[in-house]
Amino acid sequence: MEYPFEQIERKWQKKWQEVNLWQAKMNPEKKKYYVLSMFPYSSGALHMGHVSNYSIADAITRYFLMKGYNVFQPMGYDSFGLPAENFAIQNNTHPQLATEDNIKTMRKQFDNVGFGLDWSNEISTSRPDYYKWNQWLFKRFYEKGLVIKKKAHFNWCTDCQTVLANEQVLEGNCWRCDEKVVLKEMEQWFLKITDYAEELLDFSNVSCWPERVITMQKNWIWKSEGSKIYFKLIDSDKKITVFTTRPDTIFGCTYLALPPEHPIVINWLKESNVDQKVKSFCEKTINSDSSLRTTDDFTKEGVFSGKYCINPVNGDKIPIWITNYVLVEYGTGAVMAVPAHDQRDFEFAKKHDLHIKIVIQNQERDLTVDKMKEAYLESGFLTHSDAFNDMDSISSMKAINSWMEEQGIGNKAVTYKLKDWGISRQRYWGTPIPIIHCNKCGSVLVPDEDLPVELPVDIEVGKTRQNPLLSAEEWLNVKCPKCRGNARRETDTMDTFVDSSWYYARFIDSHNKQKPFSKEKADYWLPVDQYIGGIEHACMHLMYARFIHKVLRDLNLLSSNEPFKRLLTQGMVIKDGAKMSKSKGNVVEPLYMIDRYGADTVRVFMLFASPPDKDVEWNDEGVMGAFRFLNRVWRLINNNVDIIKKNANNTVKESFDVLNDLRYSTHLTIKKVYEDIENRMHFNTAIASIMEHLNNVTAIKNVNLLTKQEQAVFAEACLVIPRLLYPFAPHIAEELWQLTGHKDLIHEAGVLQYRADFLKKDEITYVIQIKGKVRGKMTIPVDTTEDEIRRQALKVDNVEKYIQNKTVKKIVVVKNKLVSIVV
Repeated sequence: MEYPFEQIERKWQKKWQEVNLWQAKMNPEKKKYYVLSMFPYSSGALHMGHVSNYSIADAITRYFLMKGYNVFQPMGYDSFGLPAENFAIQNNTHPQLATEDNIKTMRKQFDNVGFGLDWSNEISTSRPDYYKWNQWLFKRFYEKGLVIKKKAHFNWCTDCQTVLANEQVLEGNCWRCDEKVVLKEMEQWFLKITDYAEELLDFSNVSCWPERVITMQKNWIWKSEGSKIYFKLIDSDKKITVFTTRPDTIFGCTYLALPPEHPIVINWLKESNVDQKVKSFCEKTINSDSSLRTTDDFTKEGVFSGKYCINPVNGDKIPIWITNYVLVEYGTGAVMAVPAHDQRDFEFAKKHDLHIKIVIQNQERDLTVDKMKEAYLESGFLTHSDAFNDMDSISSMKAINSWMEEQGIGNKAVTYKLKDWGISRQRYWGTPIPIIHCNKCGSVLVPDEDLPVELPVDIEVGKTRQNPLLSAEEWLNVKCPKCRGNARRETDTMDTFVDSSWYYARFIDSHNKQKPFSKEKADYWLPVDQYIGGIEHACMHLMYARFIHKVLRDLNLLSSNEPFKRLLTQGMVIKDGAKMSKSKGNVVEPLYMIDRYGADTVRVFMLFASPPDKDVEWNDEGVMGAFRFLNRVWRLINNNVDIIKKNANNTVKESFDVLNDLRYSTHLTIKKVYEDIENRMHFNTAIASIMEHLNNVTAIKNVNLLTKQEQAVFAEACLVIPRLLYPFAPHIAEELWQLTGHKDLIHEAGVLQYRADFLKKDEITYVIQIKGKVRGKMTIPVDTTEDEIRRQALKVDNVEKYIQNKTVKKIVVVKNKLVSIVV
């Protein structure tokens, strides 16, 4: 008797919809639980990675629904951006039409899987009722001084024809199309995330984030404490600011190292008499992979700039070199090179025959330049450092800092590797930046009453590789809001990470037309209790969302400090040793599997195949195994439905001595399943416990011959299965719950409670191993002494056979589990 999954799943999806089960309302009298998965791009098709991710979220949602929480699990679409624009170009359509068609398709796919989603709060980031609030927030950030426009070199994808943030460049290539990224000088809009760098290092307000994500964010921000020192250029009134964590070595600085991207180098390259050798080196380095330039095995190259500056502490004239081993984004983008005490500087100085000056001596005071094979990096005593000679190098740092501050040549400083977030993109399909450029008034914010600035729809996105908005003359040319003179709109659109950095907050009040969301609702629903998504977003989306949330707090739009309380980074779905992708030809379509085996089978397989933070290896046989498991559950309940119904309201209260092992299995399974869900989120072991319990139940034969008391124990053992299965296989669980005579929905029965006294066993089974291999089992009273356990283990028939003619050296007893015999 195979269970009719198609009929059952349609029935319960319709039922949940009819009763508005998933439409959450703010209820201060009820404890809330906000579950959110990273919303999908509107690509038009859910893949198995989506199904895996949302199955995890749905299991958590349904578990807390059973616990009586006010549960909120919304869904929407990350629908702006290059994928939609490129899709439209390839298919000769408009991004808006393609996006809305894709959303309709994906909505049907979501419904077929039966996820418990609150569609009443659906959002799509490309709809004006959403991106109006992107623009509104941009204005508030601008007014708060958190938006700036500046000219600099930016990562430029030659294929996508747009700027990329540093976080979007992976090993020198575009994170989207994998094409080579080059540097291009442009003027761009930035959000000043650096103003929040220190607070972003504080994770005290999150309770359960993977340590790996926290470490990745801290490394990306990278706080350094040290000194800023000012080097005056010779024949110029300009100064170069250097940051160093080693002010104790300043007297040993013998050259300055600048990257080609440094602003002062950029200006030199514009001079008419620039050396062609310098220009060629700079062009080559600028277009190289910056991620490799600081690695130990990278070949350190450079060229003399022809310029000199003055070491401010001793007046030495030192050359300025342009190098490939310094990055403009670290510190101030300029390095004081101390070859005697920095290995990279030492190697570079040796290669280019630059002066090396020892300013820290070892304990023996016998360091000499001619004998040095590598830089001296240890602490020691200062030498050739004027008034600071003979001071130990550690304590000298504070003294040198104070002296430099007195002299006006340096000061104590903190720097961060984190740079401001460039949000300008030169594409059509994104949120228009609400700025109007006027020759008289400058950059003027679009008034609130004129928001949203909507994208023009009469655009042919594939007609040109440049920003299509430049050709929308009617949209582009407007009147200045201040002087009413002729002006032009800003044609850059926002990075789509702006859209996704606050969407979790819009979900809670998605129909609000007066503000992004109400503070009352924000203070009830936020932070998100459980957030689920990929580890690849650690230094982009997750950091941006934390930054935006803190600004929203400071704007008094909400009260919490962090957007996401708990974070789970799920693994990928792997097939044939590689991540599923169309390009690799290893994609398994979710709807195909659902049509063959049902949504519950696909969910159970995904959750059972591995812990949620590990990759899932797709296995057709594993799917079949999940299907067989659900069919066994179906047959068990159907074959014994009369006995279960008769005992449905009879809880086993007495400790009568019948079917003790089955009763033990029932209550142990309840305990293990709920602990695995709530404490560890190990859904795979929770499902394994249910499978093991099913084996124990089906081992009972001739159920009709059982006594009344035994049937009560048996019925209880059967009835816990659909209730425990509900978070993982909700359709079949609801059907079996109704089949056994219950009128309410299964979650209304609440979570099961195990009886601790039923978990006490009079006897315990020990596994007996010899040289690591199982050779027998024995069941003995639970209070048997260790010496007696050892004696009885040696008497087990199969064990005696394996220890004949051998000397027993050691017997190890693992209490209540194992006896290990060493021979």
